[in-house]
Amino acid sequence: MEAADNTEAVKKIRIALIDDHTLFRSGLKALLTRQNDFEIVGEAADGLEGVKLVEQVKPDLVLLDLDMPTMNGHEALEQILEADPNMAVLMLTVSEDGDDLAECMRLGARGYLLKKIDADFLLQSVRHAVAGDSVISPEMTSKLVMKLRRDSYLAAPAPDVESLTPRERQILAWLARGVSNKEIARALDLAESTVKVHVQSVLRKLNIKSRVPWNTTSTNSETTFGGLFLCAPVRPSYNRRRTGFSLPVEVAL
Repeated sequence: MEAADNTEAVKKIRIALIDDHTLFRSGLKALLTRQNDFEIVGEAADGLEGVKLVEQVKPDLVLLDLDMPTMNGHEALEQILEADPNMAVLMLTVSEDGDDLAECMRLGARGYLLKKIDADFLLQSVRHAVAGDSVISPEMTSKLVMKLRRDSYLAAPAPDVESLTPRERQILAWLARGVSNKEIARALDLAESTVKVHVQSVLRKLNIKSRVPWNTTSTNSETTFGGLFLCAPVRPSYNRRRTGFSLPVEVAL
């Protein structure tokens, strides 16, 4: 009886795989099913089939390729999120094109991962994405920033950083370091829920829109989610000596 209770205590993350390469999909499935908290609930070989699959099985997370026949990943992503805006969708692709990355994030993808990432990074990214974090392959962070900086300069005025409260500026400066909401809460002696409220307020005031909460996690090792937030038009500058970004002096701690 005790063993049964322990088994039931593990809540599995239900994952759908959408990729037209059968061999890659099989290897990915083998990797994921070795984790006791993952369960593969369906597979599809193109975007159209994938959209139907997601509607049928309602997974916790979708791993979605970009370049596929019948319907590509952009179109599939848009349709999946139109049906369920809260669905966690991670792009898993070979494309290192900044435009592809920016478009996927604009549409509401929870993250963008390259197929050449290591297994541990992928596994942790899946868990982070289901928890509500936005994830991105480290080598793509600078491309996203440059793309969105260029577009923001051309299309819209910079947001009013002066409108942030002292606490919101403090939160923004911590986000600039690429730390998670939990780490910010610990450092500032706040509840994590309070930090999330401040983050959402910062996003709103800086005119950063997303279908999902843009929580951040550490950029110090394999995760670089903080970089996503900083590519908003706050005019950040890329620091080549570390995976992250520095904010203007007026918003630093």
